[in-house]
Amino acid sequence: MDEDGEAQAGEARRARWTAAGTGGLLSLAGLGAALLRLTGSAPVLVPAAYALGAAVCALAALLGFGGRTRRALWLLIAGTMVMALGDQFD
Repeated sequence: MDEDGEAQAGEARRARWTAAGTGGLLSLAGLGAALLRLTGSAPVLVPAAYALGAAVCALAALLGFGGRTRRALWLLIAGTMVMALGDQFD
């Protein structure tokens, strides 16, 4: 493998780990927020939106770990938007 190929492989590896790590972190944050909102007096839609956003981010982590980093990025954006929308109902 030449020098350019090694650089591209390293860049792809970093992109996969970044997508997987970010997806995992956002899914844990979403689940934590869903549990906090579930115990409070928030409407049912709020923890459901957090949980749904966390599930989407977990799917993005799996896709990112598998090498589908572009799709993972879009799912991370969508999952974060779902969690933000749920926060608006609080």
